[in-house]
Amino acid sequence: MAEESNDEKTEAPSEKKRQDARERGTVAKSTEINSVIVLLTALFLMKILGPWIIKELSSSMIEFMRTISDTGMDYSRLMVLLRKALVLMAKVAAPITGGILIMGIVANVVQVGFLFTLKPLMPKLEKINPVSGFTRLFSMRSIVETIKNIIKLSIIITVAYITLKKEFGTMLTLSDASVLSIWTYALAASYKVILRIALAMIIIAVLDYAYQRFEHEKQLKMTHQEVKEERKQLEGDPQVKSRIRSLQREMARRRMMEQVPKATVVVTNPTHLAIALRYEPKENDAPVVVAKGKDLIAQRIKKLAKENNIPVVEDKPLARSMYNKVEVGFPIPVEFFTAVAEVMAYVYRLKNRNAA
Repeated sequence: MAEESNDEKTEAPSEKKRQDARERGTVAKSTEINSVIVLLTALFLMKILGPWIIKELSSSMIEFMRTISDTGMDYSRLMVLLRKALVLMAKVAAPITGGILIMGIVANVVQVGFLFTLKPLMPKLEKINPVSGFTRLFSMRSIVETIKNIIKLSIIITVAYITLKKEFGTMLTLSDASVLSIWTYALAASYKVILRIALAMIIIAVLDYAYQRFEHEKQLKMTHQEVKEERKQLEGDPQVKSRIRSLQREMARRRMMEQVPKATVVVTNPTHLAIALRYEPKENDAPVVVAKGKDLIAQRIKKLAKENNIPVVEDKPLARSMYNKVEVGFPIPVEFFTAVAEVMAYVYRLKNRNAA
């Protein structure tokens, strides 16, 4: 099997990549869902408010015609009539436009959640680059959009044809009908055609939304190198972190070595381990480990102890047990009291002998 190229986007997008894309306004969204919801909302409101709208328009039209035919018409009355007409249009259109606006917002929120960003409106050079524009024109997304529009147009034509074909016989009987009857029938037939088209478009909207999510995930995929770079940004460069830890260990070791001259005794095993203990009855209830180390560090501890005239006592079992169980800066556990007390007694006898 050929080795995977680092340029191939095979890694799932990280949460940071998703969040960055969302802040840029790059989200999985289908305009078809918006269109269908807006269309169904408009049909529903027209169905519910249609009689009221016709009544308002009819009564207002009669009033306007009477006012216009009045011989006393002048500029001031004409302006009053114009204002009434504007108020009427706003009154009739407000419920429809308001409902469409609300449902349009709901359609977007359902798809992408609450998102407000101005970044998609920012000018970009690639948008006016003819080469980039040509590439987008023949991209896979453009081909899919073209196919989708062809299918959508075909569905609209097919549904409209099948619906109107069933109504053809009724249309022939309207030749002798009144204008009101023809108008009422035309509205009902139009409503039926548009409703069926909207219901058929729901299928396209669902499929388009699934495709948009698939395409969005595909665009967000990352290369192996991108994953490594992002991890470095979030967690820090491993080399830098290793260097920082190394410096921290060195500083801690230096501070530990500065405590060796203050020790009371150094217990060794004798070559590989060294533990420096400090015991001052006025300061601590038990001896405290001020330094410990193995190999080279143990040799440095013993060297500092000799330079500062601190007794070095060999006790292999005690040194090995304390090294594994006691951390620097902590007092020794109770289990070591007896053994350490014997060491301390030996140290005090040695000091007393030297003093004498």
